[in-house]
Amino acid sequence: MFDRDRWGEIWQTLSRNKLRSFLTMFGVAWGIFMLTVMLGMGKGLQNAVLGGFEGFATNSCFIWTMPTTKPYAGFKQGRFFNFDNEDIEIIRRNVPGIEVCSPQLQLGGWQGGNNVSYNGKIGAFSIYGCEPEVITVEAVRLPQGRFLNKADLVEERKVAVIGVEVVNQLFGKDEPLGKYIKINGVFFQVVGVSQKKSSAQMGDNPDAKIYVPFTTFQKAFNSLNEVHWFTIVAKPGVDVAEVEKKIRLVMARKHKVDPTDQSAFGSWNMQQFYMMMNGLFIGIAGLSWFVGIFSLIAGCIGIGNIMLVSIKERTKEIGIRRSLGATPRVITGQIVQEALTLIFVAGYLGLLAGVLILEAIRSFGEGEFLKDPSVNIVVAIVAFVVLLVFGLLAGLLPAVRALRIKAVDALRAE
Repeated sequence: MFDRDRWGEIWQTLSRNKLRSFLTMFGVAWGIFMLTVMLGMGKGLQNAVLGGFEGFATNSCFIWTMPTTKPYAGFKQGRFFNFDNEDIEIIRRNVPGIEVCSPQLQLGGWQGGNNVSYNGKIGAFSIYGCEPEVITVEAVRLPQGRFLNKADLVEERKVAVIGVEVVNQLFGKDEPLGKYIKINGVFFQVVGVSQKKSSAQMGDNPDAKIYVPFTTFQKAFNSLNEVHWFTIVAKPGVDVAEVEKKIRLVMARKHKVDPTDQSAFGSWNMQQFYMMMNGLFIGIAGLSWFVGIFSLIAGCIGIGNIMLVSIKERTKEIGIRRSLGATPRVITGQIVQEALTLIFVAGYLGLLAGVLILEAIRSFGEGEFLKDPSVNIVVAIVAFVVLLVFGLLAGLLPAVRALRIKAVDALRAE
């Protein structure tokens, strides 16, 4: 390994055929370059997409009612029904595994805008009636003030938490905290300002939402004994899909709905969506490794072929070395060392080029769908280990062939 003469011979061998050596190394360098860039870009895409879930409870689901599609207990199909206040305690009492069960109301329905005014300025925003626990699901932070609390709920206070877009449109540069906004003719005092944490958006724009206490909403906007939907968060380790099934059964029994009528309840499962996205990126990483590894194998095969050609060209040299007493170990060591030198230098240059490209993209090309594209040291080490293993094989096979040549035959070779 540290034989200076051997390194000199290796350098002479490689430099005699510069173009061939370059093209051979390029194949290996391209393979590890592609592997590095593909894994880095896949990681950047994963960071951007899954990072969009920041603040959301990924083990959550949302359940609402829909028209029935089957007749049951004397009721015809197509019957409309709603959740009510009694359902809140029924679900909390009878469905195990729930950490948060938050009833919600919305003025005007999904994506419904309603007149909100302040000091002569008017805007249309989404108004939500909710309980304080909803903050564990909503991906929002509070740059100013506070969120709703239990006292607001119990005392039915007319308070509101407004999004930053509401502040910009109604207040401009004025301080919103403590001021009163009018929602459909009812005054609410602003106690907090909310802002979305992530790029992902589930439903309405969080920055254009207004949150008011659930109990206040029911009385102020004539929604007594109504619940539009439930936000459910499962306890750690509990499958929220199982919790959702139990809620459907309990609510079907309560509202006299056929338990097999899957269309009577609408739902959206955050956990399933998150797992689906996670599985997608595992697949992307697997595809990157598949393409990258086979590119590396192709490069190593190229090196093996070049080493075979090199041995054929140096048949007489090998014969002379063996006749002078060179052992099989010496011959094998030099050939393997040549192959590993090509592999190592090419791999290092390919890895370096890939990292530089990713750094350039991270500096100038990041966007909504690409965040921090990079590969960690473990990936680099694994790639190099794979490279060296195949490089060792690429050197050993030609070395075995070289040892099969008899010294006498080698000396006669032209």
